[in-house]
Amino acid sequence: MGKLFGTDGVRGVVNESMTPELAMKVAQAACTWLGGGRVLVGKDVRYGGDMLVSAVMAGLASCGCEPYYAGLIPTPGLQYAVPRLNYDMGIMVTASHNPPPYNGVKVIGANGVEVPRDAEREIEEIIFNERFRRVPYNQVKDVKVENEALDVYIEGVVTSVDADLIKKKEFRVVVDGANSVGSLVTPKVLRSLGVKVLCLNCNLDPSFPWREPEPTPSSLAYAAEVVKTVGADLLVGHDADADRAIIGDDMGRIHWGDRSATLLTEYVSQRFPQLPKRTFTAVSSSHFVVEGYLGPKGIEVRWLPVGSVNISHALIKEGGLSGFEENGGYMHPLHQPVRDGAMKTALFLEMLASYGVKASELFDKLPKTYPIKGKVPRPMDLDLKALYEHLKSKYSSCKFNEVDGLKVVCDNFWFLVRPSGTEPVIRIMVEALDPKIAKEVYESLRKAIESFISQ
Repeated sequence: MGKLFGTDGVRGVVNESMTPELAMKVAQAACTWLGGGRVLVGKDVRYGGDMLVSAVMAGLASCGCEPYYAGLIPTPGLQYAVPRLNYDMGIMVTASHNPPPYNGVKVIGANGVEVPRDAEREIEEIIFNERFRRVPYNQVKDVKVENEALDVYIEGVVTSVDADLIKKKEFRVVVDGANSVGSLVTPKVLRSLGVKVLCLNCNLDPSFPWREPEPTPSSLAYAAEVVKTVGADLLVGHDADADRAIIGDDMGRIHWGDRSATLLTEYVSQRFPQLPKRTFTAVSSSHFVVEGYLGPKGIEVRWLPVGSVNISHALIKEGGLSGFEENGGYMHPLHQPVRDGAMKTALFLEMLASYGVKASELFDKLPKTYPIKGKVPRPMDLDLKALYEHLKSKYSSCKFNEVDGLKVVCDNFWFLVRPSGTEPVIRIMVEALDPKIAKEVYESLRKAIESFISQ
């Protein structure tokens, strides 16, 4: 039996690998797995969204579920609304940070969290065996509209932070909305908190005309210059479905998500001492920053496979201060145990207001490191195990972590090599304490992987 679900949902190029037929089958299987019930459906701004939503609605109705449409909404907005508006499941049409040709489908449980991996496998089994629970004609439900989801979510974010404390600071924040649904939420949240907002790329456009939908230091370079020009206190850059938030400081420096999350985790441990002193993060996060900074403060770090689904369910099961990824995803369990870009932004401002310092001062507390990211095309028949063994032989004096791909930790650098769960590529992440070493390790890795593939 094949596999449809990747790192986070089912994704592909619109009308190629991501067809309306596939979207309908995922919805039919999810409804069959659920056994019927009320399902809330939303989408971001991507191409093919209306087409895929229509297919999802048809699939849900054909198998006895009652579909409700929330319209344009961030993924965390839909996730927040599902349990609070008493839905039995949610389906989000999005491909998150992927390039413009992509779209996809995420299946969300009644608790607002993406369904666990075993549920994904059960849904796949229903699809491949076509065990759909189609209902008689008189039990097919019409699509209804849900008008409260977006407002419920915005209110939920605003009331989860100390609004009065933030308002006193009169912050100025640049928001890069990635031309998608984060533009509908984060500026409203911030204005409710007394923040002056300058919004970039906040017109809705599925072509993502100004920057790629993945927020990175390079894609946010223009926004960083704007921060310096206008003298803003903070920059926030979202991905297309706004479950990520990459933070830039008042000096225009863009910081990967594990750095901002490390600061937030320390703050939450002080602000909410009743929470277990542990955090959950993906193996792609920095050992030097996360372990090196939080460990001495008595905060346990749990390393997990890449994918917010894994982190969310571990956070729910064991409890903790936070869950996060280096890509900008941050989970604040007292709000909801899923990635939430608007919540991360509001909490970061509360932290700045509480400490009474600039963002640049906070980031300067962290170890100085030099990360490099890249990717190489991955043939579908690539022997990943053999590749890992080949690389391990080159770095035999270092420590290995194979919870997801191959992570190699040495004295002054570490790297992660793993197959992407959303694209046919091998992702390479390198971080070192010296920029020259980072470049040398990255180039050596890239050449070694390309040479192995070409054999």
